[in-house]
Amino acid sequence: MPKNAGGGSSSKKTLPLQGNDDDGSNIIFRDDKPKKRNKKSSTTAAQQDDATNPPGQEAPKKPDTRALIGGASWTGKLPVNLLSEHCQKQRWGKPDYTMTKASGGFLSSVILRATDPKTKEMVTLPPFVLPSAYRDIAAQTTAVEARHFAATYALFRVCSMRNVHMMLPPHYRDLWKGEFEASKKEDIKAGRAWMYEADPFAAKQSQDEAQAQKLRKRAEEEKKRSQEATQSVNINLASGLTGPASSKNLAKGWMQAPKLEMGKRNRAQVEDLIRRNAVWNPHGSDFPSSQIEDSIHNITSLGFRTSHVEEAIANCRDREEALEWLLIHVPEDDLPAWSLPEGYTAGISMASGNLKRDAVIARLAEAGYSIDLCTRDLDDCGGDEGRAAEILQRNLLSANEVNISALDLTDDDSIEIWKEEQETLGVIFGQRCTTSTRSVVEVALQVEHLAECKLRIRRSTLYPKSPPILGVISSNIPAYIRLSATRQLLTYADSDLLGEPMIFNLVDWLENELPRIVENPGKLRDVTAAITGPSLSDDTKRQTHVKHRPTGKGWKSGTPESLELYNQWRSRQDLPKQQKMLAERQNLPAWKQKEAIIQAVEQNQVTIISGETGSGKSTQAVQFILDDMIQRQLGASANLVCTQPRRISALGLADRVSDERCMVVGDEIGYAIRGESKNRPGHTRITFVTTGVLLRRLQTSGGRTDDVVAALADVSHVVIDEVHERSLDTDFLLVLLRDVLSKRRDLKVILMSATLDATVFENYFKQSSSIGKVNIEGRTYPVQDIYLDDIVRSTGFVPRQQHQDQRNEDTRDHGFDVAKSIQNIGMNINYDLIASCVKYIDGQLDTEDGGILIFLPGVVEINRTLDAIRALPNMHPLPLHASLLPSEQRRVFPPPPHGRRKVIAATNVAETSITIEDIVAVIDCGKVKETSFDPQNNMVKLEEVWASRAACKQRRGRAGRVRAGQCYKLYTRNAEAKMAERPEPEIRRVPLEQLCLSVKAMGVEDISEFLKSALTPPESLAVGSAIELLRRIGALENNEMTALGRHLSMIPADLRCGKLMVYGATFGCFESCLTIAAILTVKSPFVSPQNKREESKAARASFARNEGDLMCDLRAYNEWCSMKSRLNYRDLRSWCEQNFLSSQTMQDISSNRTQYLASLQEAGFLPPQYRPDTYTSLNAQDTNAALIRALIAGAFNPQLARIDFPDRKFAPSVSGTVELDPEARTIKFFNQENGRVFVHPSSTLFDAQGFVGNAIYMSYFGKMATSKVFIRELTPFNAYALLLFGGAITLDTLGRGLVVDGWLKLRGWARIGVLVSRLRTMLDDFLARKIEDPGLDVAGSEVVAAVRKLVEYDGMDR
Repeated sequence: MPKNAGGGSSSKKTLPLQGNDDDGSNIIFRDDKPKKRNKKSSTTAAQQDDATNPPGQEAPKKPDTRALIGGASWTGKLPVNLLSEHCQKQRWGKPDYTMTKASGGFLSSVILRATDPKTKEMVTLPPFVLPSAYRDIAAQTTAVEARHFAATYALFRVCSMRNVHMMLPPHYRDLWKGEFEASKKEDIKAGRAWMYEADPFAAKQSQDEAQAQKLRKRAEEEKKRSQEATQSVNINLASGLTGPASSKNLAKGWMQAPKLEMGKRNRAQVEDLIRRNAVWNPHGSDFPSSQIEDSIHNITSLGFRTSHVEEAIANCRDREEALEWLLIHVPEDDLPAWSLPEGYTAGISMASGNLKRDAVIARLAEAGYSIDLCTRDLDDCGGDEGRAAEILQRNLLSANEVNISALDLTDDDSIEIWKEEQETLGVIFGQRCTTSTRSVVEVALQVEHLAECKLRIRRSTLYPKSPPILGVISSNIPAYIRLSATRQLLTYADSDLLGEPMIFNLVDWLENELPRIVENPGKLRDVTAAITGPSLSDDTKRQTHVKHRPTGKGWKSGTPESLELYNQWRSRQDLPKQQKMLAERQNLPAWKQKEAIIQAVEQNQVTIISGETGSGKSTQAVQFILDDMIQRQLGASANLVCTQPRRISALGLADRVSDERCMVVGDEIGYAIRGESKNRPGHTRITFVTTGVLLRRLQTSGGRTDDVVAALADVSHVVIDEVHERSLDTDFLLVLLRDVLSKRRDLKVILMSATLDATVFENYFKQSSSIGKVNIEGRTYPVQDIYLDDIVRSTGFVPRQQHQDQRNEDTRDHGFDVAKSIQNIGMNINYDLIASCVKYIDGQLDTEDGGILIFLPGVVEINRTLDAIRALPNMHPLPLHASLLPSEQRRVFPPPPHGRRKVIAATNVAETSITIEDIVAVIDCGKVKETSFDPQNNMVKLEEVWASRAACKQRRGRAGRVRAGQCYKLYTRNAEAKMAERPEPEIRRVPLEQLCLSVKAMGVEDISEFLKSALTPPESLAVGSAIELLRRIGALENNEMTALGRHLSMIPADLRCGKLMVYGATFGCFESCLTIAAILTVKSPFVSPQNKREESKAARASFARNEGDLMCDLRAYNEWCSMKSRLNYRDLRSWCEQNFLSSQTMQDISSNRTQYLASLQEAGFLPPQYRPDTYTSLNAQDTNAALIRALIAGAFNPQLARIDFPDRKFAPSVSGTVELDPEARTIKFFNQENGRVFVHPSSTLFDAQGFVGNAIYMSYFGKMATSKVFIRELTPFNAYALLLFGGAITLDTLGRGLVVDGWLKLRGWARIGVLVSRLRTMLDDFLARKIEDPGLDVAGSEVVAAVRKLVEYDGMDR
């Protein structure tokens, strides 16, 4: 632009006049403080005018905009106006102008907008900016000139094919035909002709579509290349698996595998942590001498130096650990190519913006030191390069940190000597010697096969009394070897050259010795230890706890305690209440066998008592034994432990026996169930316990048979009731007791059941113990069996569908077809039939008292039955199942309100050991829910199956306890005949992980061999699968229990729930993990009514936040707790209904939390006085959703699924090409056992199009097979959660990545796999320390913090 456009003399320094340029366009200022800067510019202009014009003279008038842009004589339109008119004609929006102030003046650009006529979407183009080669002409003196310049260029971009320039002022006309035209030719030549289309919006859309097509094509090419990937040799860090078998799967799909990255700061911190704390070969095992030579050859062939391999083998126990050691300690620039990430280049770092500082750091790092170390020392030295170099060298020579302030940098003699030596070196080496500064000299080395290598010498503080600061500079020699050469050169100088000028000798020695050093650089630890700091000691002193064991009292008669017990017992016998109870007891069939029971128990170690339902065996046998011991003045030695299969049985029996003895529960008679107990150690003589409670006592004793014997030292009798049920716990207990009986001859074992096959148990114990048998006749009243055909005939029941069919047919008399009704009822439970049956029984009983007991397979069936019964008048319906609280279970015992009939809907918990006095009728659906396990595909199914005839006999007996009764069997005689005689032992039909872990916790070496001694040995395949799963979840390693395994063995919970709670306490989110464990034990609190599915789904989604089902349930529970503290019961229930939450389920979850908390405190994992508000470290991360999701994934491992996203799709947009979210149905999920699996429709992630936190995997708690295999209770998680909590990590030696657990691929750096592997080992060590010291706060440890950071941020620096 002309300096005096329009004749103005000072236009370049003049700001635009305000108010003279209102052309309807907009200006967007990019200056942070435009008003202040405008004021400053105005002030500056005014000052310049004052300086130019003498006092008293008036300053010349400033030109207006038209004169400034077009000159004084210009009468045409200005560029801004022309552009506005063009936009208006094209029906575009008004142009916007950006404005920035640069060193050369003002810069402006135009932004155009238009509304798409089809979509009505506002489309905005990027600013029109000149190419960088022409950018210098864009800077204008004033903002007004800059704006008109921008308008001219914008007009050129959309009107270059027209003669618009003829309407422009002269200067802008010249720009149009000159620089603008030249710029266009260059763009067209470069393939950017689309930039000059008349319709820039259409051109932009076409360009975006072309870019999207290009990206699609590139994705297709990547897919094609991945299909051509070659196989590779693989090395398994954890188990040593190698060879073609393991490489088959690794050769597939590497390009589709997720890419694994670790932030630079994260990696440096983890490496430092491992070098300082990791324990290599902790047990001091010798590397097998027969394998050393082969291992050296094998590992060297992978690309490692022989000296490195030899050093690794000297420090490690086996080949796999040696490989880990090498990947940690060998510097990056000397690692084999296969172990480095894609596109890796050593020495590249991000610039900080301070070029001088970056150059200093680069010079320091040229000697081989790490960038991070150079940065730290330079900053510590205040930017002094010489002091930083000296610090680095001193740390290289000794592992101790150097005190910077102690350095003396003022030795004048040293400076003079240095000057003289520099002059001499110039004469000797000639051009090979260069001096960069007064203190630094470089000498090019002449070494065969090592080009471009030089020695940098920097004067040290006390030179020549101390060696100079040396650095071997070469891009062809790894940094570690350069440091090794420097270290050896300094050692030579220290020993032979101090006190005299030494540079020539140093150069001469290095030229001769460098080839040897490169070939054999020495020990890695000599260099890495000095750089990273001294390592901590490998030896860790650990405390051990002395377990308290009970002591036996011996069978001594007439002790003071026994005499006191006898006197108390005698005094109670004369009480009227006791006499009444005694009379009732004497009417029981068991009383007739009192002497037989006492004699059999006294004379034999094992006594088998079989008795019909109602005979009184469960309440009387233990009393007979206790009373006999008291009368023989052995009462102080009596301690009877009676196991029951269910909590309600233990509670009910404790209450009943206490009443019969006219005492309160918790004194002479007590109980112990999970989370609750009432007994007085040393005073309670009979304790009713669940089988699991007794097993827990034996399991925590120490493990060996002698430990189990010691744990039972104060127990005189072990009574196992309902032994016929053959639960997993019962069979395990029998194995332990059989071993104990051989070492403790005074211990008595009594087996009791109503449907006992005595021969099976007699054969099991007879080789080690004497056997006594007692049979008790039943006292039950007659019970009439009424089968399905009789029920249909008596009630006149017609199924709904059949009734509807009859109404639709002719009205002629069809009669009542029982067979057709039974056929229409089918094999499923018919709740209308149950309600009709209840109504019929109530009518038969009329005004007589008596309750009805209905046996159903599960809680869902109980709820539906109770809903059907509530429609009947004068009924008092009650549920009874194991999930209820003890207080809720006890509601079934008292009589119903006056005028109402008690109707109890129960699972099989009511079959045995409890007596509900007023039951006169039983309705038996003949079904039970049983767990079945297929070890072939690791599938667990909870199936509704026919009960056994033995179980149905027990149910039938409930109706004849107080009077003659009826049993209404909702099945035919033919169906009953096909039922199994007895249920299959649980040990043959359930997963065995918990059992195997319990066995291992007791010190058993060979789990399989131990379980072969069970009453019914499990399948060997099932045992093998369980042991393998324990290895995969981290509970077993090398056939030994890990710290995690020891934790899990002490927590009475599903292994996955226990693992989650352990992780929660370790990583500082205990309360959340405790809640999730309780939710998994109960069920999700959300309900989904049939007629409100969509509303229920929306309510659940409001809590989910796309983070999975368990996080959704957790938030709902936490919100419920918050509401509970603020709302009354009615309002809380209303809130639950609005959010489709079950109040009862919430109460059940709360109850389970309490039970788990008590169990963890009892196991010593939590302090007895734990409260969330007092132990804040356990919950510091309680709201960290990313961490909790990772811990859920770790707890559920190996129940993991890989997420396969479809090929990426792109679409053009106003801001460029964008990637589209995939449709939910195109996202696929795969697990290891079943291949493709499907998200269950009830999951919050069923319609998900993407997942939070870079999630590429999905954990699941439940898996069910119908027409497809569905996974439930889903939680998405990222790659680092998999690496840190998943299975064994396998490396691909072609550098393609890692494989976790043998099937999950990750493209990444081999070193990351090793870092994670060592972190996991260190984490296990912390867990082991917590086992021995429950009060240890591991949540604040460096290891836990590092793991937490990696999983929370997916490895990236934040």
